This record gives sequence, structure tokens and C-alpha cells, in this order.
Amino acid sequence: MFVIIVYDVSVKRVSKVCNYLRRYLNWVQNSVFEGNVTEKQWAEIQHGLKSLIKSSEDSIRLYSFRTEDVVTVSTIGQEKGDTCTII
Repeated sequence: MFVIIVYDVSVKRVSKVCNYLRRYLNWVQNSVFEGNVTEKQWAEIQHGLKSLIKSSEDSIRLYSFRTEDVVTVSTIGQEKGDTCTII
């Protein structure tokens, strides 16, 4: 499945959330990650994020799509992150 995660968390937790998401997804803009994951990875991501944030202060938006084909992504201006995967 193709997912997009957008977060607004306290400065104290930004680097933890960012580093955690880099393990699964591509960084595309400040506080925005996207990529393809399995159902198992999706569950792991959600569980991990819940343990990293303070729900009374932080906000994370999770968008999931069955396939990347149903999503149209456009950028105006510069691309912030490189979405290529180096093997």
C-alpha cells in the first residue's frame, strides 16, 4: 500500500519521529514522508509512532491508499527530498 504521513510534533520529538520514519519511508518535505509499505510495516509504523509522541501535544496525519496508482502527486517549486531508493 502507498502511504503518506504528515506530522506536527514538539521540537523535542521531531528528530525521533523523523529518524523512525526514515526506516520505512521516503522523506519528501519537512515533516512529510511517503512510500510503499506492507500491511505488517504499516501496523509497525503506527504502533511505533504512538510510542514516540505525546498525544496531548503532537499530531500525526496518516493517509493510506491501496496502490500508488490512485494517487496523483504534484510539486510546485523545488523537490525537498530525494525519493529514489539506493540499493
